[in-house]
Amino acid sequence: YRQFRVASPPGTLIYICVHLTVMSATLKPKLFSSQSLFMSNRRKIKERTNLLNDEWLKLRIQPIPLFYVSRSYLLPMLQQCVVDFCFPEFKKQAVLMRTLNTVAGIPFMYSWSPLQHNFMVEDETFLHNIPYMGDEVLEQDEAFLEELIDNYDGVHGDREGGFINDEIFKELVEALSQYSDQEEDEVGDQENDEEEGSKKSLDTEPKDVSVGSLAIYRKNKWSVRAGRLLLRQTTASSKPLSLPPQCTLNIDGPFAKSVQREQSLHSFHTLFCRRCFKYDCFLHPFHATPNVYKRKNKEIRVETEPCGLDCFLLQKGAKEFADRNMLRSQRVRRRRRPPRNSSASCPGSSVSTTEVKDGESDHETTSSSEGNSRCQTPIKMRPGGELGEEAEPTVQWSGAEESLFRVLHGTYYNNFCSISRLIGTKTCKQVYDFAVKEVLIHRVPLEERAISPHKKKRKHRQVWPLFLCTGISVVVLHKANSSSNQVYNYQPCDHPDHPCDSSCPCVMTQNFCEKFCQCDHECQNRFPGCRCKTQCNTKQCPCYLAVRECDPDLCMTCGASDHWDSKNLSCKNCSIQRGLKKHLLLAPSDVAGWGTFIKEAVQKNEFISEYCGELISQDEADRRGRIYDKYMSSFLFNLNNDFVVDATRKGNKIRFANHSVNPNCYAKVVMVNGDHRIGIFAKRAIQQGEELFFDYRYSQADALKYVGIEREIDIT
Repeated sequence: YRQFRVASPPGTLIYICVHLTVMSATLKPKLFSSQSLFMSNRRKIKERTNLLNDEWLKLRIQPIPLFYVSRSYLLPMLQQCVVDFCFPEFKKQAVLMRTLNTVAGIPFMYSWSPLQHNFMVEDETFLHNIPYMGDEVLEQDEAFLEELIDNYDGVHGDREGGFINDEIFKELVEALSQYSDQEEDEVGDQENDEEEGSKKSLDTEPKDVSVGSLAIYRKNKWSVRAGRLLLRQTTASSKPLSLPPQCTLNIDGPFAKSVQREQSLHSFHTLFCRRCFKYDCFLHPFHATPNVYKRKNKEIRVETEPCGLDCFLLQKGAKEFADRNMLRSQRVRRRRRPPRNSSASCPGSSVSTTEVKDGESDHETTSSSEGNSRCQTPIKMRPGGELGEEAEPTVQWSGAEESLFRVLHGTYYNNFCSISRLIGTKTCKQVYDFAVKEVLIHRVPLEERAISPHKKKRKHRQVWPLFLCTGISVVVLHKANSSSNQVYNYQPCDHPDHPCDSSCPCVMTQNFCEKFCQCDHECQNRFPGCRCKTQCNTKQCPCYLAVRECDPDLCMTCGASDHWDSKNLSCKNCSIQRGLKKHLLLAPSDVAGWGTFIKEAVQKNEFISEYCGELISQDEADRRGRIYDKYMSSFLFNLNNDFVVDATRKGNKIRFANHSVNPNCYAKVVMVNGDHRIGIFAKRAIQQGEELFFDYRYSQADALKYVGIEREIDIT
């Protein structure tokens, strides 16, 4: 009773009844059900046995004997077997004996799922099951299981009192709440039935006795307060999901609302990965932020010729407006825009849109909501600030069109002809008029941070060509500054207002700054790419020397940026990112288990395949490695100091390539667009149908322990 006692029970009698009800409802049905099933199965088996015995006695069926005729003078292929039916009416039958040769079974294999790219998974802090490794391990190495369990927070399902999940817990609490309410109605005073009924309809919280009685059946014994909190979370999770206020459910349907640009692009910015160009990618848990630095060419193209009869350039003053924006976009602005007067948000105010100076523009202007984005009585405004003489009929804009305009204006700015073609339902003149109402005209991005001063940056621009003249100076200097051979995972740095010094994450981990970093494009720690004219397969290429694949955004002359023809690509240092792997076959190996064979001949140093699998942390690899060592089978491959590739559960066919001290392949960890990936390359010329081997880099003791068979080498 003390073990199940709660803080403040409503009544001793009620509590005991509820607890006994729970015990009987959970234990007795299981016991009665198992007993009844056992007795029913025994009865059915006995009845079926008696029925078959009766049929056999009636039919008098006897087994048919087979006589083997052994004649030593006959060849084995002429030996016969005789069938005697033991009935005079039937003659004996003789058939030739055919010997079936033993068929070798296929090698043992654990189940695995095919992958073409690495897949990052979370650490498993709970052991899903205690692995079975035979009775010998249980008898001789009991300390191994104890040590294995100590490395985890616990074993899934290993708890007293059984297990119930959140849904079953919620249903049991609701059922017990109704039962306790009935008990209170019977014990309590009958005079307050109406008042209690009204309170029960308003109060949906379960009783403490209901929550406390189920505490023992959860993973851990918690208090009534913790049980109530868990019940609220379970109830809230069962309700329909409510969207956060910064995102919208429908952005292009008939009932779409007019929302801001940030709200329309919330899901895009949250789920889109800028490193692999996928939504909700499975490789980068932390998505890179958008690059705040602009292109070197700052021209924002504005149409100078009318696109049609309804073009906005045919309006009075629009031609001068376009010319003025074209000239202003080519000038360098060094002043920031002061706080804008809120009275300029309406065309009818005393301050017009053209009173803002040319250099005081900013593209990061958040327009108001649907109710504030335009005035109640819209008045047409000319680019020169004049009011129209004739009021044109108001054009209705749907919420989806307004939201799409705000999104497109952040990219195309005042190129209303292009925005009109993308919207599809509005002319560029109507788009221009709407931009006037949104007070977005003249807001071209000309911030001081977006355009770097030429005088200060000229010195830095001259540094990279000096390095590139020597070809490998950038890599040599970077390796000289590295104090160790440790390789760390790359994470983009995010300090746009500070240069990359000793506090930069890339510098601290001895990595180059990549195109995903938020530092300046002229950063001294950025890798500049190569300017090769050949195949980039020698150490004369800076990318090849730095154990990197050529970046298609940086290496513009070697052919890595040619996306039209992957088969006839001139650059040979971009095979992993393009997936130019060879055709592999899976078959029993001549060494041990399964093996990987190649279907086509390859040349020396040619890319064969990428070693793919689950991307796990070093701690998770240590926990899994303890189990794999006992199974005498491991597919762990060190990627860097932070992660390990595990192809045990998920992988590709190259995982079956066996170990050899004289391999025909070699593995190399290559930096590919900011990610470390494992490539398998040909160490020599490999013929068609040859089995693939590479060095696992075992120690001498481990090599004898795990790989006891070495393939035969044909010396020709």
